[in-house]
Amino acid sequence: MFEQLTDLVKQFGADAVVNNPAVPNEQNDAVLEHASGNILDTLKNIASQEGGADLIGSLFQGNNAEDGSNPVVQQITNQLSGSLGEKFGLSADDASGVAGSLIPKVLGSLIGGAKDPNNSSIQITDIIGALTNGNGGGGIMDAISKYGGMFGLDQDGDGQVGMSDAVSAVTKNSGGLGGLLGKLFGKK
Repeated sequence: MFEQLTDLVKQFGADAVVNNPAVPNEQNDAVLEHASGNILDTLKNIASQEGGADLIGSLFQGNNAEDGSNPVVQQITNQLSGSLGEKFGLSADDASGVAGSLIPKVLGSLIGGAKDPNNSSIQITDIIGALTNGNGGGGIMDAISKYGGMFGLDQDGDGQVGMSDAVSAVTKNSGGLGGLLGKLFGKK
């Protein structure tokens, strides 16, 4: 997922960083690279906190990932803003402008791509794996169960995501969440 995240940061960083006179041109690449790592590190930190899985799961509701007032977006924006000021000497206003312009676009595209069944470049499994360092993502998986209807995981239409839905998704789908569950349950 880090590669996809880095690509999105570069894509949306043109306006926020490269064409921004507050960021010296010789620092453009370093700022973009720092932003990618900072976003991932902050997401991991949020996911590891109590209630963090629900916060991460909320990004998948509607356009929350693009909403600057979303708590996850705010936390990542604030974290990146502070670190840009410290590491690259940007003023508070300039660092805030870079982060505020970059984070909602990157998260919106990342989450939008993961939700899009026709986009194979970004998978929810990649996001979960990156946020949990490949350790299964207990809390995040609980959030997916909670928000599973949004992912089309409620296979039997009963309004709940249970084991029968998981088995059905695994047997019907080799990609998306069916593929995720298949990998979790050892099916390919």
